[in-house]
Amino acid sequence: MPFLLPKKVTQANALQVQKEGFLNDSSLSLIDCVALKDFDSTVLTILLSWQKKLSSEGRTLSIEHAPEKLRVLAGVYGVAGLLGL
Repeated sequence: MPFLLPKKVTQANALQVQKEGFLNDSSLSLIDCVALKDFDSTVLTILLSWQKKLSSEGRTLSIEHAPEKLRVLAGVYGVAGLLGL
């Protein structure tokens, strides 16, 4: 079962979203962005923190339904390859 990102991920709720992900560790291998509409570059920090945790455990992070804006942001920040975008 994938971990569903909420509709909005910004600096205002980033720590809560990150914490929810860590609490749902078994779902972190697959992140579903289908609902993600309102976000800033903070979402990249969250995704990278989850990817780092999974990597340290020998697991991988996969992202599905990534919006184009997320792909562009990941490219601009140079982390698209790290996130599989």
